Amino acid sequence: MHGPASSGWLLVALCAATGAYCLLRMRSRVEEQRRAAGGEALMGFGMAAMAVPAAAFTPPAWAWPAGAAVFGAAGLQALWAARAGACHLHHLIGAGAMVHMAVTMAASRTGGHGHAGNGADIPLLTGSLLLYFVAYVLVTGARLVPVAGTPGGGRDVGWGDRPELARACRLAMAIAMVAMLPTM
Repeated sequence: MHGPASSGWLLVALCAATGAYCLLRMRSRVEEQRRAAGGEALMGFGMAAMAVPAAAFTPPAWAWPAGAAVFGAAGLQALWAARAGACHLHHLIGAGAMVHMAVTMAASRTGGHGHAGNGADIPLLTGSLLLYFVAYVLVTGARLVPVAGTPGGGRDVGWGDRPELARACRLAMAIAMVAMLPTM
């Protein structure tokens, strides 16, 4: 990621902490929540790795294509899971954004101008992803406050199964994505 080192390290901390918390959420009793938390942990740690300032560490040339492959596989898994419900589309879009950023970083490393392809469609793709994540941040932020009428009222629901905590993880990663996409 290109940009100031201090904001890069803050993004690393935010994404790594979110990834670590999502790993803890994988202890949920609900299989669907465990699966979603695993994908979100992968996303958090991947975003943390991408956000490390270039001045601190320059990854080897194979790291960006490997990241694109890992997130491409995560996107295929999200696409398969999206058959069951639209809630998985956010994971699909997030994985696609990670593939886009990895491909862009690989192209900039091989002497490109920071954009893969012919340069005409990538800024449009980056802008579209940025608009999606800004809208997601606004909508999810508004829904983050727990409702008093939630089933169980939060009393008999395990901490790993609380929907507002899962939303907070997704919100933190969406905010990080909003910070990372303009640097592409």
